[in-house]
Amino acid sequence: MRFLRVLLLITVFMAWLPAAGTAEAQAEADRGLPLCLPDVYLVEPDGCLAMGPAGKMTDLARKGLYPEKPLPIRKPDPALVDSPVNIARINLDETEPAPLYGSFEDATQGQNPIAYIDPGYLRYVSYVQVAYYNEKPYLQLKSGAWVRASPVAYSSFQGVELTDTPDHSFGWIFDHAEVRTAPGYSAPLRPEKLAKESLISIYDMVTADGTDWYMIGVDRWVERRYVRELRIQKEPPEGVDNGRWIDINLYDQTLAVYEDGKIVFATMMASGAEPFFTRPGLFKIYKRLETETMTGAFEADRSDYYYLEDVPWTMYFDELRAIHGAYWRAWFGIEQSHGCINLSMGDAHWVYNWAREGDYVHVWDPSGRTPTDPSYYGAGGA
Repeated sequence: MRFLRVLLLITVFMAWLPAAGTAEAQAEADRGLPLCLPDVYLVEPDGCLAMGPAGKMTDLARKGLYPEKPLPIRKPDPALVDSPVNIARINLDETEPAPLYGSFEDATQGQNPIAYIDPGYLRYVSYVQVAYYNEKPYLQLKSGAWVRASPVAYSSFQGVELTDTPDHSFGWIFDHAEVRTAPGYSAPLRPEKLAKESLISIYDMVTADGTDWYMIGVDRWVERRYVRELRIQKEPPEGVDNGRWIDINLYDQTLAVYEDGKIVFATMMASGAEPFFTRPGLFKIYKRLETETMTGAFEADRSDYYYLEDVPWTMYFDELRAIHGAYWRAWFGIEQSHGCINLSMGDAHWVYNWAREGDYVHVWDPSGRTPTDPSYYGAGGA
């Protein structure tokens, strides 16, 4: 730790040197006061000027960067990622119905179908066993029927539990990101890249070259388009009277859980994509289901039909809009659904274990871009 502080002092001093001869510095020097020794001066000092390295260190301290504190977080139980059911995707032509058969033999021969699943680009089933014929998988459903489908993997992403409220914002890298030494495209790139889903601290935000930039460390800046910021709420939303709520931020695509007015869990999510926005407002969870089959279509020609068996850890809060696990999503942090709040399997499980019927769900958009007129919205979907 002492070595890191010395290294930080050297970095600060070297960064200050080019500005030491500016008009501002000269004007302060004309006052006849010496520069303060390198340190943090949160109160204006007597007898010296808190400029140069001292000024830089004081500015970093106000942002929470000196001394830098680790986020008060811990990893959730990895066992929460485990699905309660086996999942497979129907990988037949999405424009054709998927036949179901009464036996494995009929399925392999494509004869005597007993039912069909409608055409659709998103068709998933849960199964109890798998058998192979000519190296192709055939699955038996809970109903006993057989279907041609392939078992799938799903995202293992998990958010974080918080043991205390952080002093500053934090977030995740939505996609692989480059880091610059200052805000702006002309600033040199650092010899590092941040991986997708990396957790970062956020100490400051400035606008340069027509975009917002986040300060994630000393001389480390990332464009906002790569970041999903968790905006910590110091006060409960109007109408929340018990200190328990789930906070859904549509602009940043984040979800946070608050208990006794303190943040206890946070993650990335996927909300409704235009025109099927998730409706802003204050709601209550009115039904919890460990699994729920979801199916539907919104286009007149049913080209967007979906069939999703045993969607895990579902919590309805606004008509058919629910918070639930989404085993079919590989990415979180971007609008993708028909109005529901899609979470990774592990995150949905965590929230489901915490939540109870009657808990508040606060949906908001700090950008103001999401329609708020209730007449705009239908019942919603997965």
